[in-house]
Amino acid sequence: MHGDLVRDGWLPSAGMDGGQSVEGILGALTRAHLIRRLELPEPTMLPAVLRQVLLPVVLDALGAPRTPAEWADRFERGRFTGEEAGRLADYLGPRFGDRFRLFDETRPFVQVAGLTAVSGDTKSSTLLVPSIASGNNVPLFSSLSEADHLDLTPGQAALWLLHAQCWDTAAIKTGAAGDPRVAKGKTTGNPTGPLGQLGVIVPVGRTLYETLLLNLPIVPDGLPPDDRPQWAWHERRAPAGGKDPGTAQWSSRPATGLLDLMTFQSRRIRLIPEESPDGLRVRRVVLCAGDRMEQTSQQEPHTAWNHTAKPKAGQRAQRPRRHLSGRAAWQGLAALLALDLSADGNGPVTSLLLRQAGDLSAEDYLAVDYSLGVEICGLEYGNQSAVVENAIADSLPLPVTALVAGNPDVREAVLECAAQADQAGRALDRFHAELRRAAGGDPLPRDKGERPSLRLLHAVDGRMRRLLAGLRTVGDDWDRLERGREAWELTLWQEVGREAGQLLAAVPPRAVVGRATRENGKEIVHRSGLAEAWLWKALREALPRAADAQEGKGRGEAA
Repeated sequence: MHGDLVRDGWLPSAGMDGGQSVEGILGALTRAHLIRRLELPEPTMLPAVLRQVLLPVVLDALGAPRTPAEWADRFERGRFTGEEAGRLADYLGPRFGDRFRLFDETRPFVQVAGLTAVSGDTKSSTLLVPSIASGNNVPLFSSLSEADHLDLTPGQAALWLLHAQCWDTAAIKTGAAGDPRVAKGKTTGNPTGPLGQLGVIVPVGRTLYETLLLNLPIVPDGLPPDDRPQWAWHERRAPAGGKDPGTAQWSSRPATGLLDLMTFQSRRIRLIPEESPDGLRVRRVVLCAGDRMEQTSQQEPHTAWNHTAKPKAGQRAQRPRRHLSGRAAWQGLAALLALDLSADGNGPVTSLLLRQAGDLSAEDYLAVDYSLGVEICGLEYGNQSAVVENAIADSLPLPVTALVAGNPDVREAVLECAAQADQAGRALDRFHAELRRAAGGDPLPRDKGERPSLRLLHAVDGRMRRLLAGLRTVGDDWDRLERGREAWELTLWQEVGREAGQLLAAVPPRAVVGRATRENGKEIVHRSGLAEAWLWKALREALPRAADAQEGKGRGEAA
């Protein structure tokens, strides 16, 4: 009853041929060139599986690429060589295979053997699943609570176990027997899991193998000799003050290297398996406090950053940038494509891995028309980060040329297109506010009601994604780039016109006459005709190509 994660199937996968399979760790790696993607139950599981298992196994067994040429050589092969597959098999067999057993009696994977709460109690396995009501975490539409049974198969339990190590909520945790910091049966002051403090950005390729390579940072000097994943804790020198992740004790410390960062054990957990009529299931768990990362490592590859030129005392110049809920990924392109920032400037800086992809393309190691994708995800916490309020997830095609520092044309075009959508949305919201004033009412409060801009952005979402996918292959065809920009502006123009027409049709006749108000001692007239004239003037300024096309069309019709 070991639950062998190396060979037992627990990673659902979609093949290049359209077939479905469930792989163990070794199968997922050696067949990575035949797997399109991992079909995981939740988007937030992808970075958890990559960071806690697949990437550190590859890095520790095969080493990090040291030069762009070495990275490109591995990438262009498209698969692990026979020699690399043999090293992976050795790593996951004789060397560390026994560390990947989910229910091992002495060293269960990502757990503490025999972990016991001070009270002796265990909790429902629902505690691992943030979408299920448990303790203080009470999602609005949860159909289960911690009083209910949730039978997790070994594979499901493994996925949620990794997820908890990365994303678990903060605040009070059950006190573990053997933890000297327990007070009154509990441990307080726990932060969220490490990924809960980031806006996670994962570059993805055409196969799982390419995704793995796109997520391998180039490390010129190689990984430090004392850097190690959590399963190799005893084989290498422990960090100063660090506590064995296989015990109930924990420490506050920085990550010592890339492997330590990716497999950081933010919780001490034990899964409790039991036999059921359907086979082995996990119904009960013990979840306690784990290691606390003192600050996000500057080596962190999976987040963008907010740069502050003059940080406050005790703060760093760069801090992780989180995603905003309610926004599509393409609305955050300014952060994804922010390659550099002057030392005296403030603003976003893109992730290490996206910058690396741009550098590789600039040096002709990655094709400019490569089908690069980006998946973003995050959790939005509330009430002292003890509850999960919202999950954020999206995927996006991204032109590699937009990440090349020395070739700004595509990047500027992409950023302008995203900014134009924002400008058009704000103009539409102001138009709506003026119509409400003209009809005798007040604009919508900032935090209430559905704004026209949201409907607009939803309407053009698919077109923006098609535009980005098309720009991945634009190359040096600047005429094609210009045609794409004009088509995008015409899309916005038409959608704003459609939405504006519906808003005009809904206002009462008195809006035509309008009304006058006084602001700062000055009389201002609010009238639907004036509001419409202002809207189209704003659109002509924001969408010059569409305006020229419409004027040309008008002249042609007049002729």
